Amino acid sequence: MLLEQDFPISLELQLLGGNGTDARPTANLCTPGTEVEMSGVKVQAHCTNSTSETFHDDEWVTVELIVHADTVVSHLVNGEKVLGYEQLTIGGGSVDGFDDAMKLDGQPLGHGYIALQSESHPVQFRRVLLRQLTGG
Repeated sequence: MLLEQDFPISLELQLLGGNGTDARPTANLCTPGTEVEMSGVKVQAHCTNSTSETFHDDEWVTVELIVHADTVVSHLVNGEKVLGYEQLTIGGGSVDGFDDAMKLDGQPLGHGYIALQSESHPVQFRRVLLRQLTGG
């Protein structure tokens, strides 16, 4: 990632807490510099809301991200699937200042790294577990 790049080319599982009043799901998907499909249709929106409930108070929420290479991803909240997508590729907008050699539109997004961040509000992570999926 270049110093001038505004955001990584990535898939973001967006964690949001409630504001006490409005519906605000968590485990949403944002796609800076990437594209995905849902049920065989390319997603046009930069961010897509999950179907999770809103968590207004300070409570622990269990979020799972299940990734099968560049083919299928599922977001789970407290054990319930709230979002799923497939065909992860580099492409689309919502990212600027990138290295042209790194943003090869149409290429499968088959590798990368995991980052935990807080853009503007405090967040606490109680346990972060990584497990490699194996088998067929």
